[in-house]
Amino acid sequence: MASVEIKKDIFWVGAIDWAVRDFHGYETPRGTTYNNYLIIDDDITLIDTVKEDFADVTIKNIKSLVSPESIKNVVINHIENDHVTSIDRIMALTPNATIYITEKGRKGLARFFDISNWNIKTVKTGDTLKIGKRTLLFLETPMLHWPDSMVTYLKEEKLLFSQDAFGQHLASAVRFDDEFITCASMYELDDAVIDYYANILMPFGQLIKAKIAEIQKLGIEIDMIAPDHGIIWRSHPNKILQMYLDMANGVAKEGVTIIYDTMWHSTELMTTPLMQGIKDEGLECKIIKLRATPMSVAVKEFWKYRGALFGSPTLNNTMFPTVAQILYHLSGLRPKNRIVGAFGSYGWGGGAVKEAYEFLKKMGLELYEPGLQINYKPSLEDETRCYDFGRDFAKKVKEYHQKFQS
Repeated sequence: MASVEIKKDIFWVGAIDWAVRDFHGYETPRGTTYNNYLIIDDDITLIDTVKEDFADVTIKNIKSLVSPESIKNVVINHIENDHVTSIDRIMALTPNATIYITEKGRKGLARFFDISNWNIKTVKTGDTLKIGKRTLLFLETPMLHWPDSMVTYLKEEKLLFSQDAFGQHLASAVRFDDEFITCASMYELDDAVIDYYANILMPFGQLIKAKIAEIQKLGIEIDMIAPDHGIIWRSHPNKILQMYLDMANGVAKEGVTIIYDTMWHSTELMTTPLMQGIKDEGLECKIIKLRATPMSVAVKEFWKYRGALFGSPTLNNTMFPTVAQILYHLSGLRPKNRIVGAFGSYGWGGGAVKEAYEFLKKMGLELYEPGLQINYKPSLEDETRCYDFGRDFAKKVKEYHQKFQS
């Protein structure tokens, strides 16, 4: 795709990856983009690079606007492979350019490339760079979501180059939020934001709140947010900032996600009366079968709702592997402000439900106990037990949800 002017003399020069479906284990059914930006001023400045597979695309876009030799500054906000692995191709074309990067970013960059012949200046929060009519302000954002991370603010344009923050894995022929909403929907865009946050940024809620507070304290006004993935926020920058604050505060829908897997359908048969009990208590309910659903989608659906029930048959006195996998994965994402429980079927010996609660307890989540176990296939009496369990759990979800409504 050709370069796109996002503000006067500021251009998106990135690439669209329509085909990617696996992003280091995180499934991306919508594809993604690798966004980087070129500012044409007295000192021409490139903000970020792209994944090495798309180096030719960004170089072509840059050459459509300027001669690469004229680039004076290259800002690297984040050294993850999808953003920095074309930097050697860029630097070969820009012999006079200076790289601006955090100290941790410089050290990390040296692990990927021979940087001995590159001119590199390290920056920290509050440092500025005058590039002509415009001024860049650098803000370190360590662990959002790598130790090297920073964002870059273009003062005169009130434009925040936010690296991975506020992004989405979303391939699209349009570059801006208002354009995407017109050709698709706000729901799809919001869903992509939640998906990205839940799978990548969930552990960093406190850091996100602190960094947004720091930006507000510095009096930084934001007219546009340009992330390194997905849609650029030109019409709704305040909306995405509020979404991040809400997600960082653990805001969730008053509902329940049932996440399960099954061997011979016994655990699966429990999900329908559980759902009916939840629904009859007035709550929305979503059912996710793990082997039929990408892990990233299951994580997103877990994150959207205040309550979650995990269902597993017992296999060798332990949880079914896919259920163990998602609980282990969630433990690394460190969710907060959720109430959870477990259910499952067993044959001659249980164990899965007990083990699930051990995982959930270690996560520090609110527990609904005891769990529900059924021997072999549920009987009519067992289905009633499932219904009652679902209804009682929904009541607890409503009570727990009220704590976050003030």
